[in-house]
Amino acid sequence: MSDTDDKKPLGLKGARPGQVKQSFSHGRTKSVVVETKRKRVVVPKPGAASGGAQGGTGAAATAGGGGRSAGGSSPAKGSRRPAGISDAEMERRLAALKAAKAREAQEAEARAQEERQREEERERRRAEAETREREEREREAALKAKEEEDARRAAEEEAARNAPPEPAAEPAAAAAARPSPSKPAAAPSRKTERGREDRDSRGKSREPAGRRSGKLTLSAALDGGEGGRQRSLAAMKRKQERARAKAMGQSQRSEKQVRDVQLPETIVVQELANRMAERAADVVKALMKMGMMVAQNQPIDADTAELVIEEFGHRAVRVSDADVEQVIDSVEDKPEDLRPRPPIITIMGHVDHGKTSLLDKIRQANVVSGEAGGITQHIGAYQVTTESGAVLSFLDTPGHAAFTSMRARGAHVTDIVVLVVAADDSVMPQTVEAINHARAAKVPMIVAINKCDKPDADANRVRTELLQHEVVVEAMSGDVQDVEVSALTGKGLDELLEAIALQAEILELKANPGRSAMGAVIEAKLDIGRGPVATVLVQHGTLRKGDIFVVGEQWGKVRALIDDKGERVDEAGPSVPVEVLGLNGTPEAGDVLNVVETEGQAREIATYRESLAKEKRAAAGAATTLEQLMAKAKADADVAELPVLVKADVQGSAEAIVQALEKVGNEEVRVRVLHYGVGAITDSDVGLAEASKAPIIGFNVRANATARSAAQQKGVEIRYYSIIYDLIDDIKQAASGLLKDEVRETFIGYAEIRQVFKVSGIGKVAGCLVTEGVARRSAGVRLLRDNVVIHEGTLKTLKRFKDEVKEVISGQECGMAFENYDDIRESDVIEIFERQTVERTLS
Repeated sequence: MSDTDDKKPLGLKGARPGQVKQSFSHGRTKSVVVETKRKRVVVPKPGAASGGAQGGTGAAATAGGGGRSAGGSSPAKGSRRPAGISDAEMERRLAALKAAKAREAQEAEARAQEERQREEERERRRAEAETREREEREREAALKAKEEEDARRAAEEEAARNAPPEPAAEPAAAAAARPSPSKPAAAPSRKTERGREDRDSRGKSREPAGRRSGKLTLSAALDGGEGGRQRSLAAMKRKQERARAKAMGQSQRSEKQVRDVQLPETIVVQELANRMAERAADVVKALMKMGMMVAQNQPIDADTAELVIEEFGHRAVRVSDADVEQVIDSVEDKPEDLRPRPPIITIMGHVDHGKTSLLDKIRQANVVSGEAGGITQHIGAYQVTTESGAVLSFLDTPGHAAFTSMRARGAHVTDIVVLVVAADDSVMPQTVEAINHARAAKVPMIVAINKCDKPDADANRVRTELLQHEVVVEAMSGDVQDVEVSALTGKGLDELLEAIALQAEILELKANPGRSAMGAVIEAKLDIGRGPVATVLVQHGTLRKGDIFVVGEQWGKVRALIDDKGERVDEAGPSVPVEVLGLNGTPEAGDVLNVVETEGQAREIATYRESLAKEKRAAAGAATTLEQLMAKAKADADVAELPVLVKADVQGSAEAIVQALEKVGNEEVRVRVLHYGVGAITDSDVGLAEASKAPIIGFNVRANATARSAAQQKGVEIRYYSIIYDLIDDIKQAASGLLKDEVRETFIGYAEIRQVFKVSGIGKVAGCLVTEGVARRSAGVRLLRDNVVIHEGTLKTLKRFKDEVKEVISGQECGMAFENYDDIRESDVIEIFERQTVERTLS
């Protein structure tokens, strides 16, 4: 049964049949019958069209008229409107059709307008190009004509000088035969040929082979040939500019600019070319001619660079690496710029003589109560305004022996030293040291005799003892002011302030607040949350927020300034102590702070100083020879070391602790500080302590949580201290444990051998008479023959008659046998002694 029996194939009404040939793989094809549905065309009714024409409004009116005419009735049989289309839908479709046609018309108009504008722009550019080319040809023709005229005149002058005089008719004939310089027929051909040659040369220069043919090669550089590249477009423009200037009469050539080239000890070739404003390839070529095969990024020495600079016609200016510090302002201040500044007063003296208490009474503060142990262990900087309105800057220094460097720094930056001496204790070692510091700094001194309210106070004794150190006070007809004061009752404080004001008036202290700031670092620390903090005493100029500065091997930008009261300020003038925030590292106490202009200068100076310090340390280690190292190792073989790590709250305290620990020890034992720093104890400190088996000393600092847990796991001992006395005493005690015990001998008796017996199972036994002291079984013995020690050992047996006894007193006889020794004779003397072990301690 066929698929088509009694059935018609499926199809669409009103469709047009067609056939499509399909292609498959392996050459297979198939023909398929398809039917295409005709597109229905919508034609408006005649009534609607006429209504729209009468309304004269467009497609919307037409659709609206058609809708009104057909509303309420079914469409006529002759209408072409599609079935199911309402009047409103018909109106929308007609409106959209008209809008699309209008849009197409507008776009066509816009495209035509743009095409016209582009055509006008092309015409304008073509006209400008033709005008420029015509002007260029005219200039070249004028230039060519001028060159020919100059050549003709030169030839005529040369011929006139060389030729003999001729009749007058000859020049006229020559002039008639000479071609006219302004012949119009020959000029166009010359211009056309020149333009064609220029175009050919420009076309060749654009070819890749021509561009690469100008690369600098070794043979080209050594042969001295033209090693540069082909002329670029900029070079051609410069050539045209020169030709135009020459045509206009500006034929003079500008002279080469001679430059002063700063020349350091070593310089890279590219940098040398930049400083001379020359091409690096030319510099490399000059070096190759000198026999140096170097590239642009290789350094050369200063002597070679100087030869190159002279060859290029410039002047070499030798500079060194240390010249980077020349940017620091070190000019002398003009007298008219100087303004009066507050004096800087340093309080110095022996420990516990009342320095801080005296300053507290002046400041109406209470610093002593907040200090560990009631002693000062940092330099404190304060500013005080007296009742008279005078401003004084005070520095409070520690009096403990370990803080020598702190006192030296305080004396170095000060104007006046107030030497505090207790009336009941008089002159002590640190008092003498403070006097020496003041003399070394060449600053005037005022003696404040403190604790005058005590019953046993004797001010005259203090004055008398100061005479031994060449300090003659005014009461002793000298020139050093002395004031009796009491920090407890406030007695004599007004007189002390008057003496300070008088001394400051004599000194006439002035400074220029308008220059770049310079100051001294009194103290430095690493604060959690604020970073490195430096206490700076400004000496010259004004330090402002935002200033860029360099201090020692560190640099930074002032982020904040905090005065002695803890308040933030925007600037600090001369003699004002402030805390400076914004450093990139902790500086050393005593470093000088200088303000510079840019961060680059500050970074360059800090890097140079850091490299210089590294070179010094390396040089110190390199100077040691192998023999010296061997001798040191041999000397240190018998020396016991106690390694420690020190972390302190401020830089000055860390230095003082290290200096004090270096003094602990003797020729047998010493303390070795592996590392010291500022800030909290960290994991890296614990790791170093574990590797070196050393304890960690924390002075006014604590270990963070991770460091504490790491120390417990690794068994590292961490000791915390807040008073330097206790720290040094504990380290001394620990170092004393490394000392060998001292063995002391005590002679307790002598015995003389009267007869020697030979006993089986024991050996030789000496029959002795105890002549002096006592003989003990547990004691040590020495055998003397003719007063020469021939044996030292112990007794094997000690008998009185036949009984073993512990000791035999003087005048009694006994029998003795030595342990592992039998060479005994009559008349030998036995020396009996006892050994006693005594523990040693460091003084």
